[in-house]
Amino acid sequence: MSSGAKLIAKVLKKLGVTTVFGIVGIPIVEVGDALIAEGVKFIAFRNEQAASYAASAHGYLTGKPGVLLVVGGPGVVHAAAGIFNSNANRWPLLVLAGSSSINDVSKGGFQELDQISFLSPYTKFSGRPLSIDQIPSYLFKAYKTSFFGVPGSTYIDLPADLVEGELSEEEEQHLLKSVSQLSIKDIPTFVPPKNQILQIAKTLHNAKSPLIIVGKGSAYSGASSAITNFVETHKIPFLPTPMGKGVVPDDSYLNVSSARSKALKSADVIILLGARLNWILHFGEAPRFKEDAIFIQVDQSPEEVGNNSSLSISYGLVGDISLVIQELNKHIKSSYTAPPITDDIKQTIEKNNKSLEAKENKHNNQLTYQNVYKVIRGLINPIEKNTVLVSEGANTMDVARISFPQNYPRLRLDAGTNATMGVGLGYAIAAKAVHPNKHVVAIEGDSAFGFSGLEIETAVRAHLPIIIVVMNNSGLYKGIDTSKHSYDDYKSLPSTALSKETRYDLLAQSLGARGILVKTSQEVHDAFSQALENSTKGETTILNVIISPGEQKKVGFGWQNKKKQVKL
Repeated sequence: MSSGAKLIAKVLKKLGVTTVFGIVGIPIVEVGDALIAEGVKFIAFRNEQAASYAASAHGYLTGKPGVLLVVGGPGVVHAAAGIFNSNANRWPLLVLAGSSSINDVSKGGFQELDQISFLSPYTKFSGRPLSIDQIPSYLFKAYKTSFFGVPGSTYIDLPADLVEGELSEEEEQHLLKSVSQLSIKDIPTFVPPKNQILQIAKTLHNAKSPLIIVGKGSAYSGASSAITNFVETHKIPFLPTPMGKGVVPDDSYLNVSSARSKALKSADVIILLGARLNWILHFGEAPRFKEDAIFIQVDQSPEEVGNNSSLSISYGLVGDISLVIQELNKHIKSSYTAPPITDDIKQTIEKNNKSLEAKENKHNNQLTYQNVYKVIRGLINPIEKNTVLVSEGANTMDVARISFPQNYPRLRLDAGTNATMGVGLGYAIAAKAVHPNKHVVAIEGDSAFGFSGLEIETAVRAHLPIIIVVMNNSGLYKGIDTSKHSYDDYKSLPSTALSKETRYDLLAQSLGARGILVKTSQEVHDAFSQALENSTKGETTILNVIISPGEQKKVGFGWQNKKKQVKL
């Protein structure tokens, strides 16, 4: 005899699932064990939130749905964080959760929650099979729906009586025949009508200061070759969003990210490739952009075209990014070359690069973000193609975006559209599961690290060696200036305070990883070199890097548009 749990595992394997993240408990322990028996790797986390972030990142890195398995009730509530994260980033995620037996619904069953109603508003498809024979069709639909069209989250409820229910081997084989493996190649692709392509080509020809903005949607869609060829052929300046870095190599002379503000303000025609006019791009509004700037949006979602900028409605191209760029390239004169980058922008790039260099070379009594990153960058650069970089934390991540150029696509993960803190270790573990032969480096703010620090044990247990660099300034944002605040008087500490120089390296050691306390540039070099060596040996290493607090000023949001209020 077989069981509902075994049937679930076999369907997932037949769909092409190789890795599942989560935390098991009643009634889905059997599903986790059945997955392992089928050769599917089950990575058991310590918290459903971190597991959900790992599954969402796995979906981004592979292009196929990441799969999350959790218990019902509170497990689903915790997993909602990953669902929110996946939807905001447009990453495919399939969530499976145990639930009360069908006959116990509304009676106050174990961890009972109407999970379908709870998640339906936030998923592309949410369903519950009512009999064992419905399990294959429900799983197939949820898996397919997650990454066909605009990627997002789907959910399947797994009632306890179905998980534990029995069926014959013959019945199981008959049901499995209805399931076929799905791959990225099965997703239908399309391009806009020729007249729209010609209109865009004409608009680009007339541009005095064109700019291409490369978003993470370009990385997800595998459009790197097409976009790089387009940029280099027509000499069009480009600006990557944080996770669009590497789609076109950052070391290109056409990269104007070092003069970001000036480039945005100067552009009259802006081509958005897998990027949205949300807070990261200041909603496409003045004063960050020209009042009359034309946005050409290339996106697979028609709803996104014209969002926050009515000027882009007539210039939207809905379709596969790579195919759209190839078609656009066909209809632009091969001799077309964009106007050269202005001297003003070139001078700003040079000025800002010199400013960064000065900060990196400045020696203080304590380390800073910039001089730590300089040392790490020097060690990563020779192996960049074989390194996945994860970063999270307010200043930790913002400075890292500037300090670490990227020349290869989909090897950079950060807090993303939601600016979510706590994603770092889940992302790093997922990245190592996808890229077992690459180094995975997670650069964490000390506050961000605290959200999921115990997942070090997950990485160690699952034999997924990662390198974690904790930038420890004893607090959020700028850290705490001990000349102004006393740890002896808790009431005097600001809300951004954390304990002084917490020994995260000792925590790492207690969880089976290597932990190294770092306080000088030479120690950064030696410890990170050792961490790279440890990684090749299968060991996880945490560098607890003590850095100086920054300038103690009011916490600000650099991405915010500061517009005068309209008086009514």
